[in-house]
Amino acid sequence: MNMLVIDNLESIHNEATQAAEAAAREFFDEKLGGRDQYACGFAWVTVIEKASTRLGRRLKEIGFRKAYGGGLQLWDPSRFPCQNVDTLEAGARAYADVLRKYGIQAYAGSRLD
Repeated sequence: MNMLVIDNLESIHNEATQAAEAAAREFFDEKLGGRDQYACGFAWVTVIEKASTRLGRRLKEIGFRKAYGGGLQLWDPSRFPCQNVDTLEAGARAYADVLRKYGIQAYAGSRLD
């Protein structure tokens, strides 16, 4: 992993969080008409990284936790105040897209409640 990425992870996290918030807001407003409706659920971002690596330790510092299936996860990266799974997943996808832009292997996940 590029040391510059690791050293600037907090800034990358802030960029990703802003992208997630914007994507969730856009989906909620445009697709749901600003109403919390349809399927409820959860969304998260998984990074394929061991917690013991330098990147893994830095990810844990910004809120990631060990994932059940391996790697590290950040739940609800958009922090958008709704229960609609599609809105939350839009935010998680946007967050993962920013991480991938910096070479971090990440993907979004979701499940229904």
